[in-house]
Amino acid sequence: MTARAAALLADGTVQRVLGWEKGDFDYDLTPAFFETADELKNLVYGDYSGANLSKYLIKAGKKEGKTLVFLKPCDTLSMNQLMAEHRVDREKVYVIGVGCKGMLDHEKVEAAAAKGEKKERLELMLGKCQDCKGKTFAVSDEVIDDEESRVEFGGNRFSKVAELEAMTPEERFAFWQSQLSKCIRCNACRNVCPACSCNKCVFDNAASGVSAKVNANEFEERMFHIIRAFHVAGRCTDCGECSRVCPQNIPLHLLNRKFIKDIDEIYGDYQAGESVNERHPLINYTKTDAEPSIVYERGGRE
Repeated sequence: MTARAAALLADGTVQRVLGWEKGDFDYDLTPAFFETADELKNLVYGDYSGANLSKYLIKAGKKEGKTLVFLKPCDTLSMNQLMAEHRVDREKVYVIGVGCKGMLDHEKVEAAAAKGEKKERLELMLGKCQDCKGKTFAVSDEVIDDEESRVEFGGNRFSKVAELEAMTPEERFAFWQSQLSKCIRCNACRNVCPACSCNKCVFDNAASGVSAKVNANEFEERMFHIIRAFHVAGRCTDCGECSRVCPQNIPLHLLNRKFIKDIDEIYGDYQAGESVNERHPLINYTKTDAEPSIVYERGGRE
C-alpha cells in the first residue's frame, strides 16, 4: 500500500493520500492525510483500521488536485452514497480498495486478555464486522487484496432488531431509555457519520430552537438520536461508525437498522450506496409503493 501510494504521488496522479496512522496507542489507528513520500512512512493498515475514511473526502474535495483514499469494502458504500448526494466528486478521488479480514475491537481483545481467555477472531471483532455485508467493492480504481481477505463471515444483522421488535412497547421504551440516558452529547456519532454531511447541523443552529450541547432533560436525550436517525433514513449504509466511536457504548446503529429493516420490508431490499444513480425508496415514487394502510397494519393499528 505504501509503495503504491508513493508511486501515485510521485507521478502526479494524486496530490495527497488518505489512510490511517498510529495514534497514542497500538489500537488507535487514526485517519490521516499524507502529502509526501516521507510522511507515508507513518501509513499503517492493520487489525484496528476500523475507521471509515469516506467522510474525510468531503474536506479533501475542497483542495486542489486528486486524493488517493484506501477504502475497505463496506467503506465504498459510504463513498458511493456521498457521490450520489453530490458531496464527493468522483473525478477528484482515486480509490484503492483494500482487503479486510474484519477489524478487531480493542475493548474485547483487552477483556479477553485480562481473563486469560483465548477466543476466535470473529468473537473479538467490531460489531459491524461481525455483521459484515460482504467483500464486494462498490467503487474502486484498483484493489489490493488477497484470497484470505475475501473470507465471508457475518451473521444476521437484523437479529437484534427483531429481538427489540418482539418486546412490548414498555420494554422497548425502557431499553432505549436506559441506553440513551448514558449519552453525554459529545457528538462523536454525528461527527463520524458519513450521512451527517450538512454544512451546519440543526443542533448547532441557534435559530433552530433545538440547538444544544447538553441534554437538559429526558426528552432531549431521546430527541437528538431519534431526529438524527430520521435524518439519515434511507441514506445510512449501516457502516456502524456511530456505535464504534461512542464512548458510552450505546448501540446507536440499532436505531438505523430498524429503519433499514422497515424500508426493506415495505419497499423491497435496498442497500444504500450500492449504486450512485439509484434514488433511495423514501424519495422515489413507484406504482408498486406500499399503500398507507399496509404501513399502519404493520404497526398493529386500525
